[in-house]
Amino acid sequence: MQAANSPAPVQTQPRLLDRVRDAIARKHYSSRTEETYVHWIKRFIHFHGKRHPRDLGEAEVTAFLNYLARERDVAAATQNQALSALLFLYREALDQPLAWLEGLERAKRPARLPTVLTSGEAQRLLARLDGPKWLMASLLYGSGLRLRECLKLRVKDLDFGYRQVLVRDGKGAKDRVSMLPESLVEPLARHLERVKALHERDLAEGYGEVELPDALWRKYPRAPCEWGWKFVFPSYKLSADPRTGVIRRHHVYENFLARGVQRAARAAGIVKHVSCHTLRHSFATHLLENGYDIRTVQELLGHSSVETTMIYTHVMNKGGRGVRSPLDALASECPAALR
Repeated sequence: MQAANSPAPVQTQPRLLDRVRDAIARKHYSSRTEETYVHWIKRFIHFHGKRHPRDLGEAEVTAFLNYLARERDVAAATQNQALSALLFLYREALDQPLAWLEGLERAKRPARLPTVLTSGEAQRLLARLDGPKWLMASLLYGSGLRLRECLKLRVKDLDFGYRQVLVRDGKGAKDRVSMLPESLVEPLARHLERVKALHERDLAEGYGEVELPDALWRKYPRAPCEWGWKFVFPSYKLSADPRTGVIRRHHVYENFLARGVQRAARAAGIVKHVSCHTLRHSFATHLLENGYDIRTVQELLGHSSVETTMIYTHVMNKGGRGVRSPLDALASECPAALR
């Protein structure tokens, strides 16, 4: 029992970043979003001499975002990312929603066309990969998946009977269905046999749990150990969950494939700037070149608007919008004129 004259216990407030992380957890945002938001909040605090954000406001937020656009020359997407982090900080963690940001200078979003491989270049690139990297890159090119969507694939998301891939919680928190290439059915089946053997070994050693989205483990307590929930492309080593400390086998890191694709492109002699997303761009463009309806391609890609999908019509293999160069016309009519 507490003595009459003893001081009352001090109620300490959670630290700022802990409040941010708690708010992110309540919203069921991903760990990647948490990492990004914390990064921009730290940069905002350091920009203003480590003053606490509750003592700052719209003017200081505007000054920081304008600094990113003017001095750092960041891309529009990067500035929007910083803006989203700070809006979240004030609305969800500090309960001080920001008003209108007067004088905010928005970074310009350049109208750039996506890099697309020819069919021959895609074939040469894939030929330089093997094992899980080849399988993952083949899904990006053959099913139009984003890298993160491929990493997060679970065993139950591969429907071999209907030859389709179920993409769960894609960009914009949307689900969609894409095709499972016939040429990947047998290689994926053999790959899953090896993954299942790894899963059974983990279970025998007292591990075998996997992270579930949206706290589904509360509703299905046995699901974390079930085969269907395992990642299709698991990491080679166990790791501790940064939030809970539970040791699990997560999916492979992004760099596992990203660096592999870059090395394969160099080895194949492709001089274009190639990333994992280039394979998704190539998937869409090659479908349109083969005569598939743009609405079908939009649905396979998971685009909200067909206008987003239409950008691929500008990079199809038509040689400058299908217009014949006058030089080629001259060459066919009078070849001697070009010698």
